[in-house]
Amino acid sequence: MNLSLLFLSQIQHTPGGFSMGYLLIIGGSMLVSFLISNTLKRRFTEYSQIPLRYTGAQVAEMMLRQNGITDVKVISTEGQLTDHYDPAKKTVNLSESVYSVNSVAAAAVAAHECGHAVQHQQAYVWLGLRSKLVPAVQFSSKMLNFVMIASLFGMSVFSSPSLLWGWVALFAVTTLFSFVTLPVEFDASRRALIWMESSGIAASMEHEKARNALFWAAMTYVAAAIGSLAQLLYYLMMALNRRD
Repeated sequence: MNLSLLFLSQIQHTPGGFSMGYLLIIGGSMLVSFLISNTLKRRFTEYSQIPLRYTGAQVAEMMLRQNGITDVKVISTEGQLTDHYDPAKKTVNLSESVYSVNSVAAAAVAAHECGHAVQHQQAYVWLGLRSKLVPAVQFSSKMLNFVMIASLFGMSVFSSPSLLWGWVALFAVTTLFSFVTLPVEFDASRRALIWMESSGIAASMEHEKARNALFWAAMTYVAAAIGSLAQLLYYLMMALNRRD
């Protein structure tokens, strides 16, 4: 669900209509996200053409083994950009374009996801905090879905200050989750790059390309977190300016 579009649908039902300030926040966030996403796609397309000796799956298995992790499986998952580490099932899930491909981009993605497995093994505090926030984020998402459905029947979060404050609280949870995710993602990339360098899996030039690819991947999380915070502050100011 796109929370920005959801809130825009709510604003449409208010006497004031769309706020120029909010439109600037949304427009700016979308522009930055588009530029970062475009750069990321270009980098990964370029680095996917640079071959390595090992496939993404082999890189993942090597990194896990060399970090003493024997209870995590590396599996292939359908789709693109579906790479992730599942701490509950203890699986490193690699997309089809990473699992069986031997390129700098595939190796970087595979090592990054294994970085999360290493975090899990070492009880990395930020990963633990993010995991604890998952139930709250799931609850917030369900409630925001309810708001979206209710808005179809004319109930707006602007109908009362209490509803608006409820919206702010729910959105604050998702914003907090976005910021807690940042150190988790950056640390996973750091661990991946350190291992790739120490293992000699990539030459110096290839290592720099892997670093660049992971940097732009991390920037997508930064853009999302900053955009979420900007919107949260806007909603908060709106709630503070409301009167019962």
